[in-house]
Amino acid sequence: MPLMLNHGNWSRWILLPTIVCLIEPLQVKGSTPCNSFSHNSFSCNDLKGVGSFNTTCFINSDAVLSNDLCIYGTGNLHLSPNKNLTCPIKGCQISVNLSGDIDVGSQASIIAGSIKLSATNIFLKHKSIVNTTSLGGGPPSQTSGTPPCCEKAGGGHGGRGASCVKMNRTNWGGDVYAWSTLSDPWSYGSKGGTASSEKEYGGDGGGRVALWANKSLVVEGFVLAEGGEGGKVGGGGSGGSIVIHAFKLTGNGTISAAGGPGWGGGGGGRISTECYSIQQDVTISVHGGRSHGCPQNAGGAGTIYDKSLQTLKVSNENFTTRTETPLLGFPVSILWSNVLVEGAAQVLVPLLWTRVQVTGQIKLIDGGSICFGLSENPISEFELVAEELLMSDSVIKVYGAFRMYVKMLLMWDSKIRIEGGHNEDVRVSMLEVRNLVVLKQNSVVSSNADLVIYGQGLLNLSGSGDGIKARRLFLSLFYNILVGPGSFLQAPLDGSENSSDTQLSCESQACPNELIMPPDDCHANSSLSFTLQICRVEDIIVSGVVKGSVIHIHRARTVAINTEGTISASELGCKEGIGKGKFLTNGAGGGAGHGGKGGSGFYNGLSVDGGRTYGDPDLPCELGSGTGSSSGSEKVSGGGMIVVGSMKWPLSKLEMHGSLSADGQSPLYDSVKSNGSLTGGPGGGSGGTILLFLQSLVLKENSSLSAAGGSGGPHGGGGGGGGRVHFHWSNIATGDEYVKIASVNGTILSSGGKGNAGGRSGEDGSITGKKCPKGLYGTFCRECPIGTYKDVVGSNSSLCVPCSLDSLPYRADFIYVRGGATQPSCPYRCLSDKYKMPNCYTPIEEIIYTFGGPWAFAILLTFLLVLVAFLITALRIKMGEGDYSYTAKSAVGSDGHASFPYLLSLAEVPGTSKAEETQSHVHRMYFMGPNTFREPWHLPYSPPDAIIGIVYEDAFNRFIDEINLVAAYEWWEGSVHSILSVVAYPCAWSWKQWCRRNKIHRLQEYVKSEYDHSCLRSCRSRALYKGMKVGSTPDLMVAYIDFFLGGDEKRLDVVSSIQKRFPMCIIFGGDGSYMSPYNLHSDALLSNLVGQYVSTAIWNRFVSGLNAQLRTVNRRKIRTALAPVLSWISTHGNPQLERSGVRVELGWFQATASGYYQLGIVVSINEVFFTSLHSPEMPESSDRTSRNMGAPVKVNVSRQVWLNQSQPQSMSNRFSRKRLTGGVNGGIINEGTLGSLDYRRDYLFPLSLLLQNTRPIGFQEAVQLLMCTMLLGDFVITLLTLVHFYWISVGAFLVILLMPPLSALSPFLAGLNAIFSRGPKRSSLSRIYALWNATSIVNIFVAFICGLVFYCLFSSQLATLVNNSSLKRDDNEWWVLPLILLLVKALQEGLVNWHIANVEIQDLSLFTPDPDKFWAM
Repeated sequence: MPLMLNHGNWSRWILLPTIVCLIEPLQVKGSTPCNSFSHNSFSCNDLKGVGSFNTTCFINSDAVLSNDLCIYGTGNLHLSPNKNLTCPIKGCQISVNLSGDIDVGSQASIIAGSIKLSATNIFLKHKSIVNTTSLGGGPPSQTSGTPPCCEKAGGGHGGRGASCVKMNRTNWGGDVYAWSTLSDPWSYGSKGGTASSEKEYGGDGGGRVALWANKSLVVEGFVLAEGGEGGKVGGGGSGGSIVIHAFKLTGNGTISAAGGPGWGGGGGGRISTECYSIQQDVTISVHGGRSHGCPQNAGGAGTIYDKSLQTLKVSNENFTTRTETPLLGFPVSILWSNVLVEGAAQVLVPLLWTRVQVTGQIKLIDGGSICFGLSENPISEFELVAEELLMSDSVIKVYGAFRMYVKMLLMWDSKIRIEGGHNEDVRVSMLEVRNLVVLKQNSVVSSNADLVIYGQGLLNLSGSGDGIKARRLFLSLFYNILVGPGSFLQAPLDGSENSSDTQLSCESQACPNELIMPPDDCHANSSLSFTLQICRVEDIIVSGVVKGSVIHIHRARTVAINTEGTISASELGCKEGIGKGKFLTNGAGGGAGHGGKGGSGFYNGLSVDGGRTYGDPDLPCELGSGTGSSSGSEKVSGGGMIVVGSMKWPLSKLEMHGSLSADGQSPLYDSVKSNGSLTGGPGGGSGGTILLFLQSLVLKENSSLSAAGGSGGPHGGGGGGGGRVHFHWSNIATGDEYVKIASVNGTILSSGGKGNAGGRSGEDGSITGKKCPKGLYGTFCRECPIGTYKDVVGSNSSLCVPCSLDSLPYRADFIYVRGGATQPSCPYRCLSDKYKMPNCYTPIEEIIYTFGGPWAFAILLTFLLVLVAFLITALRIKMGEGDYSYTAKSAVGSDGHASFPYLLSLAEVPGTSKAEETQSHVHRMYFMGPNTFREPWHLPYSPPDAIIGIVYEDAFNRFIDEINLVAAYEWWEGSVHSILSVVAYPCAWSWKQWCRRNKIHRLQEYVKSEYDHSCLRSCRSRALYKGMKVGSTPDLMVAYIDFFLGGDEKRLDVVSSIQKRFPMCIIFGGDGSYMSPYNLHSDALLSNLVGQYVSTAIWNRFVSGLNAQLRTVNRRKIRTALAPVLSWISTHGNPQLERSGVRVELGWFQATASGYYQLGIVVSINEVFFTSLHSPEMPESSDRTSRNMGAPVKVNVSRQVWLNQSQPQSMSNRFSRKRLTGGVNGGIINEGTLGSLDYRRDYLFPLSLLLQNTRPIGFQEAVQLLMCTMLLGDFVITLLTLVHFYWISVGAFLVILLMPPLSALSPFLAGLNAIFSRGPKRSSLSRIYALWNATSIVNIFVAFICGLVFYCLFSSQLATLVNNSSLKRDDNEWWVLPLILLLVKALQEGLVNWHIANVEIQDLSLFTPDPDKFWAM
């Protein structure tokens, strides 16, 4: 028949070439062939059907057969619902081999001892049955499936039959068979055992079923090959065999080869499936039959083998049993994929040696178990090789040695128990899990022999009850080991004798080499001393318990013991040992010794010594000793040993939150004699050894590391001696590479145990560390304290000795140095980062001490300054500024030009012809006010009497309004001045002078060109614009308007116009300040006017002498400063002038509302005026001698004028005053009126102490040299001061440098400008230099303030950094430079004052006290 394939499924068919083929004759091993038409035993009609087997045969009636049935054809077979095809004979065979479909209708059945159905599709409808239960023929020959007589045990097949006889020799009924046909089973089940030898009461075995569907097998009913029931008098029969071959298996029916129930349940049969797809709703069962005689021991489970997946499944469907299912061999050529043991199935691998190897999983779940070997003869060796071993509520038992190689081991509430017996050949079991080991929910791996577990991934003991324990346990090659809370690693087992668990001798002090230098391969070796070794594991995290007699952690990176974690060797040391405590039969026991001697025992008057000390504290490797009676009934153990790391492979980091202990045991029971009386108790066991090869240690708070001795017995037992703890540090970095190797906040104990009831306490053990390198000390190799050093190797703290103080600067302190100090000259640091290493100097001190110290630096600096000053002086002289003439000339022969070059005269010789301008001059009208931005110049209203005849009064008042408006300043000019007054005061003065100069030019331009002179009566003056002229003093402090006659006025008087001008008022220029001293400016017009009576030379000499006296007058001290001027006028001036009929009086003029007034002189001539001074309106007292004005002889004149007048602001008899003062509002100043003058002091008054106009002293070159030296010194000291305060604080530096008036460095530039200046500007530039120098004192005061702030703050900071009260500090001298700078500026200011005086007054004879000498010049 040609093959018909569905297009959509052709790819699936290719995957199963064994299934996709033309229908071949169904041939099962051991069966009769039914593969041709010749084998047909019946036709469709013979079976009471309709149709044929080559088309479709419908069987609509029940058919009962007495012989085998063979049907072969190319059609279909339909068994109608509720119809039966039966052959009720054991072993009867029904074979149907069709090319079409086989359809078994609902509730229809096919019953026989052996049923074989083969078709394209097989449909078993709802509740249909293909049944061979209890119809099996005889089992294969030479099998023991049927149990022996009279035990009523179950029959065996896939699983053993159960036996309820407790004394059964084999503990099971019928045995298994047909293991070799596991993949294609075709054996009948076995009959159950019987209660009588005479009659077989046991249930029959199950038959055979083979279902072969090329496409689909739909099972909605039942496919059964179960064993028969044996009842209570026989055992159940074992299940038969079922073979399923289909591309797709679906449905929700049941396929079962279960064992039959009986007194002893029958074993399960065997099922083999070969399906591309199996619907999980189909139930496949091979469980053992129930046992009525022993309900907890059902028959053994059969086997289910999936050929397509190469998977073996053993399941007992949760029927509890003790009866095994032996697995008698495993393939080695074509490996199985998976082995599943579940549903309480008990699998036995009974061979002497076998390898269970699969390519996939071995899964044990739901109470399943595998037992390797026989408990009565544990000498077998087993290998288990798989990708994964998954266990859930299951057990693996191994009797012998176990070798397991898997990638993943997952255990959930499961156990692996290895019992190795005492045979050395099976002493060591090895589990190799390459990726992952996880134990959860009380899962335990245990061995009563040596157990080695290798891995390359994670070993995770998750929680409570999870653990690994063995007599000796080796864990190695894992990446991480996590011992979770409540889990454990333990070796040896509880109750085992230590002497048999470790090769470490309790009677020898020899240190085994494997403790110090263990082998690197981490293989198990029975000769090693360890009971528990963890080797070549990267990270170990302990939150549970790691317990062992000798614990060794080797080639690990980090170990972390969490809060709940413990690594313990406590009470697992020697029972006796070298330091064994003595025990008297009728007395107390002494404590055992180790690191410390054991305490003496005392009981009932008897005393016994404790055990002795032993071991090397610098490298301990002994177990703690025990104590007790020689009979061994009252033994107390010492502490065990914990070794972490090794010489070659130290542990990188040990971090502890929990505990690590090797404490000795404390007896907690009373010692009782054989007669029941109490005796003294034994002593406590000594502490063990904790040997740590580490790189770093972290002991957190509440953690503990203990090797303490145990307490003594309750009745006089001595305490055990403390153990030994040693930290063997590895690769201790020194110097700059040092890192802290230990952080200890927990407790480290090696204390002796307490004695009880008179017993002595044990002595403390030892806690030591490796000898520390230089600079480090103590057990944990900490750095020597600051101020000490250590230059030898050792750990004693006394090796850290105090550092030498010889090389420590007094402004420094010893500092922490990484790795500790190793030399007597310990590292130090200046008290502040502002000081410069190595001498802790300030930058200024660095400069000073570079040149040999303060005195040497001062001398060198002075020498350099003087040298540079000489060079500057030489340069200035070379430029032509060094020649000064002090040649004095006679009063007659001199015109005074040498004294004041700017006082020129038009009439140098008396009697010369008067210039036209002098003759036409009428009056000089002075502006009022100081010419400042707040109070500018202004003219008073109402014309003076002197000009009232030449002006129109109304027009004159309008002119006053206009010119006062011109004289006023703009608002922005005053604003600029205010800003500059704060920012740079000398610049403010220059700005004011510039504005004044512009203002006087503006007034001159206005009167000369813009004003039409309409106030003048003279038509000629109005036409020529020559009736008025504006002028001012050179210092721009006083301005005036000169009025002239036009020549065409109508004059009524014939008196000389010259005489009308006297008494004449001349107002001083300047304002009595340093920058503008008072001075009498006698221009050509005044000189010509006065020259009508006095020689021009005499007048100029008088003016020079008066100006020399006025320059020292300070307005702020006006009352005392004018007294010498009054005295000089009376002694030097008037006596000479009166010879020419001229007299001069000092006066004040033109007071303003603000209180400002001007000083000047009143020049009077002729006797009439002098007589008028004695009028009754001005009381006076005089004793004046008449003189002949024309006489050439010298006449002494003594005159005093007394004026009863108040301050300048309140005056009486206005008219007479104006007469006295030349028609100007004011008053005469004499000794009586001097005290009434008003004066004010502004905020710059303190500067007047430095800025003073002095008298010249001569020695101009020397003064200039000194001034140049001081200027250079000022600049250098200023720079040093700025550098010093920059060191203190950048903020302080900026404040001092930029504090208004910005004069920190300006004096140097201004001084150079003044020194190298020429001509008339030299004096004014020197004054500006002096002003800059004086204002720079503000910066010095700011420096003092910053220094005080720094000193206070820095002192408090140093108090927190330094505890040395005797520390010397040079910071107390921070004020030295500012003070020196202040003194230099004060001295410099005096030199500048002398320099200005020498420049302005070169004739020193002007200050002679002798009038004759004065006028003789």
